[in-house]
Amino acid sequence: MRFLVASDLHGDSYWAERVIKAFNDEKADKLVLLGDILYHGPRNDLPSHYEPKKVISLLNSMASSILAVRGNCDTEVDQMVLKFPILADYIYLVSGETTFFATHGHNIGPHKLPACLPENSVLLAGHTHVVCDQTVTVPESGLTVRYMNPGSPSIPKEGSVPSYIVIEDGTATIKSF
Repeated sequence: MRFLVASDLHGDSYWAERVIKAFNDEKADKLVLLGDILYHGPRNDLPSHYEPKKVISLLNSMASSILAVRGNCDTEVDQMVLKFPILADYIYLVSGETTFFATHGHNIGPHKLPACLPENSVLLAGHTHVVCDQTVTVPESGLTVRYMNPGSPSIPKEGSVPSYIVIEDGTATIKSF
């Protein structure tokens, strides 16, 4: 199975279209969205192509291919218009011998790692809008895990470029648009 992971679209239709194009070009089986799908939040400027109704239509057209977690800007009202579940705090993905723990990153992330991660794990989290690929240590166990953040295509921060992650056969790679 091939996964494409993106985060923090914040209702930007241009970037939703680009993510879907990357999904198709990469021949991915599942699109994993790490939250903050429709709303831009009070701390962010309005994305340049803020059209949440169009994003709803685009994503609902491929609902059976989407796995998603809840971001800090996602609400029950968003779930009412989206045809795929978005309210889980996290999901596990298994690819090859690697376990991926996918979450938004505002509650669980490199600052607060889950103690339940097995050896050879990857923590996938968005929220910061900053692309990242680094090793972090779980304090309780001393276990080191890989932390990957695809950033935000619509509102990148700290010099990040719009990016996404592709996962296949246990290998995860960050790619730029």
